[in-house]
Amino acid sequence: MKVVVGLGNPGSRYAGTRHNVGFAVVDLLAESSRAGRWQRRYEAQVAELLEDAGKILLVTPETFMNLSGRSVRQVVDFYQVPIDSLLVVCDDFNLPLGKLRFRARGTHGGHNGLRDIQHHLGATEYSRLRIGVDSPGEGNATDHVLGRFRPSERAVIDEAVQRGAQAVLTWAEQGIEVCMNQYNSSH
Repeated sequence: MKVVVGLGNPGSRYAGTRHNVGFAVVDLLAESSRAGRWQRRYEAQVAELLEDAGKILLVTPETFMNLSGRSVRQVVDFYQVPIDSLLVVCDDFNLPLGKLRFRARGTHGGHNGLRDIQHHLGATEYSRLRIGVDSPGEGNATDHVLGRFRPSERAVIDEAVQRGAQAVLTWAEQGIEVCMNQYNSSH
């Protein structure tokens, strides 16, 4: 089994914000006819997606971004999932809008959701897919990530979410190395 965690903040107030791009990718995957219904477990919404590569557990924590690690830890412990079978999808304002970047491991890079996951797992060897939401420039980073995309950015981010969902399936089937080669250099 593979586990894919989309990061974001729960509630309609945060729907469609830059910080919730991880939720958007996982939600898109959950729309598949091969996906089961969402269920509330492990302080998260979870759904099973059956793909040729096997079962993928889709997870969107309900703990708010900065506390995502608790939920991720519960899922990993319950399913006894090896850390290399975990992929976390999140936003990154250090990347240009719509850019996808896979990493097999690494630090949290200042991302509070990843920081909390690293803290709760005690490890950095899990895969992550970061999706660029553009820099706040001179503006406040918190306001930027909790803000919504401008109409002029919508098409770019919608396409990135589509590519991100396809990239997650590639990761589940072919692994992180293929994803880094295929997606990190494009767009």
